[in-house]
Amino acid sequence: MIAKHYIIEGRVQGVGFRYFVVRQARSMGLVGWVRNLPDGTVEAIAAGPTSALSELEDALRQGPLMSRVDRVAVVDAPIPMQSTFEALSTPR
Repeated sequence: MIAKHYIIEGRVQGVGFRYFVVRQARSMGLVGWVRNLPDGTVEAIAAGPTSALSELEDALRQGPLMSRVDRVAVVDAPIPMQSTFEALSTPR
């Protein structure tokens, strides 16, 4: 199992993006979290098999219907403590 940290830029807040990510990640058997950031981006950490993370990254680049993804930054990350994939509150 490996983990990736994603920052998604574009029109990604107010369009159901977090819940899109939750649905996608859970369907792939990934664990981790996703949240909106105050700067208008969406942040996620996901862990699982390399093939599932690659599939998630493809989904992040597409986004839900009303979104517009301009950029997805990806770096390696520590394995998250979650036992499922969840949407978190926006940090303050």
